[in-house]
Amino acid sequence: QVQLVESGGGLVQAGGSLRLSCAASGNIFSSNTMGWYRQAPGKQRELVAGFTTGGSTHSADSVKGRFTISRDNTKNTIYLQMNSLKPEDTAVYYCNLRIISIVPMEYWGQGTQVTVSS
Repeated sequence: QVQLVESGGGLVQAGGSLRLSCAASGNIFSSNTMGWYRQAPGKQRELVAGFTTGGSTHSADSVKGRFTISRDNTKNTIYLQMNSLKPEDTAVYYCNLRIISIVPMEYWGQGTQVTVSS
């Protein structure tokens, strides 16, 4: 079984910064992708930033230049550094893990609330 534990959300003023962490544990295979999604009230869940199986990163246009995804493979942890936060970044942020195998599997964290006040 895989567990994803997120931390680092909170309330911040516009222009501020937050750093989210997601620690993965359990049967994590080497071939996987991890990333961050977010869901604002009344909106669909959307990709924020992620890693490919090759280790490269990608991010949504709305966060380019402000958010940076990184990882520590020794800790099976990914991070999302969020700078220059805007009120429209307010959402529940979810960590996602997809295991690439004959039987693909996908896991989600419990979510962490990020609220940006204007």
